[in-house]
Amino acid sequence: MTEKRNRAWMVLLILAVSLITASFSAILLNNYHLKRRFELLGTFCGEVIHARPDMEQTILELVKETDGMTLSGRQNFLQTFGYRASDFGQDGGIIFLAVGVGLLIGGLLFFLAFWYWHRRSILQIKMLTDYLEKINTGSQGLLLEASEDDCSKLQDEIYKTVTTLYQTRDAAIAAKNNFADNLANIAHQLKTPITTLSLSVQMMEANPSLEYISQMKKQLSRLTHLEEALLLLSRIDAGTLSFHRSSVDVFTLLMLAADNLQQILKQSGVKIDIPEMEEMKVFVDLEWTMEAIMNLMKNCVEHSEEGMTVHCSCEKNPLYVQIKIWDEGKGFLKEDIPHLFERFYRGKSAKKDSVGIGLSIAKEIIEMQNGILSANNLVTGGACFEIRLYSH
Repeated sequence: MTEKRNRAWMVLLILAVSLITASFSAILLNNYHLKRRFELLGTFCGEVIHARPDMEQTILELVKETDGMTLSGRQNFLQTFGYRASDFGQDGGIIFLAVGVGLLIGGLLFFLAFWYWHRRSILQIKMLTDYLEKINTGSQGLLLEASEDDCSKLQDEIYKTVTTLYQTRDAAIAAKNNFADNLANIAHQLKTPITTLSLSVQMMEANPSLEYISQMKKQLSRLTHLEEALLLLSRIDAGTLSFHRSSVDVFTLLMLAADNLQQILKQSGVKIDIPEMEEMKVFVDLEWTMEAIMNLMKNCVEHSEEGMTVHCSCEKNPLYVQIKIWDEGKGFLKEDIPHLFERFYRGKSAKKDSVGIGLSIAKEIIEMQNGILSANNLVTGGACFEIRLYSH
């Protein structure tokens, strides 16, 4: 809109200058012709009086009378003898000169306007070209001088494209680094059970014992769990993890998750307390949400001592349903809290055989269902997980 207004003002300016020039030229030409007519009449009268001195008074009277004389309806005296106006146009060259000057001024104005716009376009193209060259060489950031002209839309599109390319590049670099880190972590996680299995096989060959079989089963179970977790992470990263969401009661969800941890609870001597609560519905995938809650409960159980209890509660408001799961242990270390949900992160207080991906899986499952997961320490002690599942 601003560019159209600028062009309109430029056209009006050129028209105004052209009209002023034409008007000024017309005034000059009119004054010139009046002067020429006056000189011609004076010369003619002088010649007549010189030839006929007795006609001086008559000519003066005729000159006075022509001041208000009307020429319409009268035939020109000289026309009766075959004369035309062009026969007396001895100053025609002046007229053509004036016309030529006018055309020259008009052409000059047009050329200046055209040159201005052409030069401006060249400068804008050069600026955009230099900008793209600097972007390609990596010597300049995303800043681009803003303008309001024909190229403003092109500049906006170039800026958007460059911004998108930068973001894509950064995302690709981050994904590459993340992939490399994941490979390193996976290799590290696989190394321990494989090494243990290898040593157990060697020991069994030298001294067969059921003790080694028990160790091998334990490591095979760990490898199976790791394989399942890695496959789940790969499905999440690829976006192929599908959710079949339905209306689920929170109390039922918590009870099912706790029932699947009965063996761990029995071995650790820890209880899970899920109090009776009013019916609260959430719109989630039952199986995957239960998997996420199990990971949170398991983490609390692992950081609780025998005889302790893991607690659960639920609250509802118009925006979301909030589920809390907390333990009676020592809580998270302060330096671990910002990294709890990072893949393969193992805090200082983590179990020896912990893989470090359970919490990250839980967080991604919750977030993929319009929820958030956070962790903090209670004032009274103990670690607490908060799940908020939004209704909209």
